[in-house]
Amino acid sequence: MVTELPDVALRSWASPRAPLLVSMSEIAAFARVKRPVVSTWRRRYPDFPAAVSENAGRPQFDGAEVAEWLIASGLGNAEASELRSELALFGIVALRARFTPWQLVETLGSLLCLRRLDGQPLDDSSDVSQADAEADGALWSTVLRRARRIDMEDEFVLRELRSVDAGAAPLARLAENLVEAAYDERGAYEWLLASRARLGLDSLTADAVAPELRSLLTQLTDLPIRLEQGKSLTLADPHARVGDLLVALLDDTEDRDRVTVLAADPDDRLTRITRRRLLLAGVGELDLDVQTGTDLEERFADPDLVVTQLPYRPGEDRSVLGALTELERVAYLLRPGCTALVLGPADALVDELKSTEAAQLRSALLRENIVESVIALPGGVLPFRPGYRPALWTLTRGPVPAAEGKVLLADISSEQLTPGVRMRLAEDVLLWRTEGFRGLDGHDPRYGRVVPVSDLDRAFGGPLTPPAPPASAIWSDKVTERPALIAEAEARLERATADMRAYEDERGPYRGAVLRRVGRLPERITLGKLITAHRVTRLPGHRIDDEHVTPDGHHTVLGPEEITGERPVGGRRIDRLLLATAYERAALTEPGDVVYTLAPRLGVYVDHDGFSVVAFPARVLRVNADAARPLTPRVLAALLGAARGTARSPGAVRPARRIEDYQLPDLDPDEVLRFDALLAETERRERLLRAQADALAEARRLTIEGLADGTLTIGEPRTTNRK
Repeated sequence: MVTELPDVALRSWASPRAPLLVSMSEIAAFARVKRPVVSTWRRRYPDFPAAVSENAGRPQFDGAEVAEWLIASGLGNAEASELRSELALFGIVALRARFTPWQLVETLGSLLCLRRLDGQPLDDSSDVSQADAEADGALWSTVLRRARRIDMEDEFVLRELRSVDAGAAPLARLAENLVEAAYDERGAYEWLLASRARLGLDSLTADAVAPELRSLLTQLTDLPIRLEQGKSLTLADPHARVGDLLVALLDDTEDRDRVTVLAADPDDRLTRITRRRLLLAGVGELDLDVQTGTDLEERFADPDLVVTQLPYRPGEDRSVLGALTELERVAYLLRPGCTALVLGPADALVDELKSTEAAQLRSALLRENIVESVIALPGGVLPFRPGYRPALWTLTRGPVPAAEGKVLLADISSEQLTPGVRMRLAEDVLLWRTEGFRGLDGHDPRYGRVVPVSDLDRAFGGPLTPPAPPASAIWSDKVTERPALIAEAEARLERATADMRAYEDERGPYRGAVLRRVGRLPERITLGKLITAHRVTRLPGHRIDDEHVTPDGHHTVLGPEEITGERPVGGRRIDRLLLATAYERAALTEPGDVVYTLAPRLGVYVDHDGFSVVAFPARVLRVNADAARPLTPRVLAALLGAARGTARSPGAVRPARRIEDYQLPDLDPDEVLRFDALLAETERRERLLRAQADALAEARRLTIEGLADGTLTIGEPRTTNRK
């Protein structure tokens, strides 16, 4: 029996013969399934790999055998390349007992880079007859010799490989496994850096931006179109960190042989990671320069495109003036016709400025006719800094004449960066960059307003947010139709009010005729006894696959969300043919069935129309009208909803009691009928009142929206004389 998995895994990667042992939980992790699924596989499939060892009574399996079995069987939710990569990651994590996370990332990255530079595998020996220590020493000596020959000036790999001894030989074998899983060195390195948080390198993930924001930045640069013009292009990032933004841009083009990349960062370790990363991304050694510091290499041509993220500072240490100064430094890098995208804090780039010096600097940048657009971004696009409010400036020196003296201000801070939002915003900025302002025959921005710089200068230090909704929003059909929609809501309100008056004229005011009970209280009976006495029948709900539920269909699906009011009834439906073929035993409700759920809390709903499908964990209670003391669905639902002890405490995972134990008053049949009539009366009056409330709420909402965006105004109120 082994004592600790990391030690076993460490020995396994040190020896080509020993397996990498994984537990059932780890199998579930890299197969992307729940833990019980692995137990089901072991029980159901005789060819599932047998356990080779135990750890604290838990079986351990050969990870390579399990991965190959998953690939051959097609089970699990991971692709073949992902399975092999995940298996390699377990081997890397197991080596954290010997190497720090930094050493793992730097050494593995250097080995992958060496493999690319040399064009040869790191370990092509098939002789495993030597002792492990001897084989490791020979392998590492060969690696160092190749590194000294390939990287004599120590630009990429030599320093990192010299900092470890022959004990790092298993990393060379791991690097080969990564390349095999990812098909090349670049894919292996990108996968390794994508796993940096799992390796414990939080410092390398703190400044990472969400994939949606990286995609937006890539769209805003329009790099492929620039390269289609046939000229070489110089990219730059003066605050590169580990090169995430530059690599995202390079991913968007295949013409990397015509791209020169300049980068800088004060952290020497990060510059070396970026240098290796860009080399593996396909940038030639002569077209690549990554400096340690804050300045780009001046010997290269001026950058055509700058994409950068200003260094993060905590709120208590953040300087608005400092951020604007960094922004100014980026602006000075641009020559006419070149563009920069600068991601930074919203309190400096967008918000109102209280410092006169900061306001002067921002106004000077605006007057310089270099600011193309200012975009307030949604929060959360820096996942590891959820409280950080980002904004984006795009700069173009020498804009098209139609854009001179104007800035596009956009605010998507309340939007999600969906593909549609990204596409529309990118179109706004790119068309503004190429066409400028063209009036009514041009492109109206969907997310912004074109504002003269002179107006912003007069509002010295004011916020850089759109002064009004986008023109496209104001002139949309939805907005122009508002007066008609409000008139329709007012007409519905008038009809609902008339219906309510007519009903009251016919039935009179609401009177429940409720009296204080005199004499003995009614006996109590549990729902369980009602079921035993066949006065009520309980029926199960059905497990419905979410993929089969759509907004359109023949049968309403009633689940816990509908019963508790979290989702409107009728919003989820299922097709009649699909229900008959995929759920042969599924039964439909009958009119008057009481549908209930206990999770997440007690909810009761009377399905008056019937022909619905009840989705588990919801269930059905059906009243037996032929019983000696019959109940009605309305009465049963009302009494269950008012039963005592139905709530659960905040920390409980189950209700305080089973629904069979709920106690209800056993009312006389005559009293049940009177109670049912009263409930029906209240339901009818509620429907009439709800129609009035809904129509009034719709008119109110549309009016507020119109007044808020300036498209509506209020005229003189109309007066009517009622006799």
